[in-house]
Amino acid sequence: MTDEPLLLNVQFDEAGLVVAKEPGEDGAYCFPRHGRVPDSSRCSLPLAEALHARIRPVGTAETVLRNWVTGSPAREMALWDDPAAADPVRVRAGAVVIREGRMLLIGFEEDGHPFYEIPGGGVEDGETLHAAVIRELREETGLRGEVVREVARVWKDNRREHYFLLHAEGEIGAPAELDNYGGTPTWIPVDQLPTTPVWPRRLAWRIAHWYTTGWPTRPAELADSINDLRADCTW
Repeated sequence: MTDEPLLLNVQFDEAGLVVAKEPGEDGAYCFPRHGRVPDSSRCSLPLAEALHARIRPVGTAETVLRNWVTGSPAREMALWDDPAAADPVRVRAGAVVIREGRMLLIGFEEDGHPFYEIPGGGVEDGETLHAAVIRELREETGLRGEVVREVARVWKDNRREHYFLLHAEGEIGAPAELDNYGGTPTWIPVDQLPTTPVWPRRLAWRIAHWYTTGWPTRPAELADSINDLRADCTW
């Protein structure tokens, strides 16, 4: 006998998406569970606020937000989808480095199409996240970095990825000195990130937003199942 899937209510009112406040954690929300009696912790988030809120489980939140933004038919219930609940097969640390309105990315090409990744890589055994992101930035670009804050946690393809805003000094190293799988460090204007094919896609859109409105005080939590990097990202 298998457990029945956990169902969540997806409800909207005149103000926006109906969510419940996570108990004991300020600024975090969750979807009300189907069949439970409504309580005083429920509130409504307008789209502009919901896109940047910490809504759990993150997999369900990704699906609901995508449908809301694209105008897909709203469903009254959704399955519990929480990639954060499973042990990751890989933990990655990524470096967000911005200078004079441009963000440092590693450029690649596949089948004649360019795409970009945020500098970073796997965390080694016994290594802290801060040490890993500083090491990866140095190996892939030659820059010396200092962590300012963690800005996002992204779950994608059974990986957990931590992204840090870094202050970095120095200049890009010579290609022969860099270990970035043949990529090319490139500075891309931050305001072009939503239309640039960057992994992870949803984070790139948020970085452009945060750069103009202010960085989150707590790391954003995102699932990212987007595979089409050539499509503009609007959510």
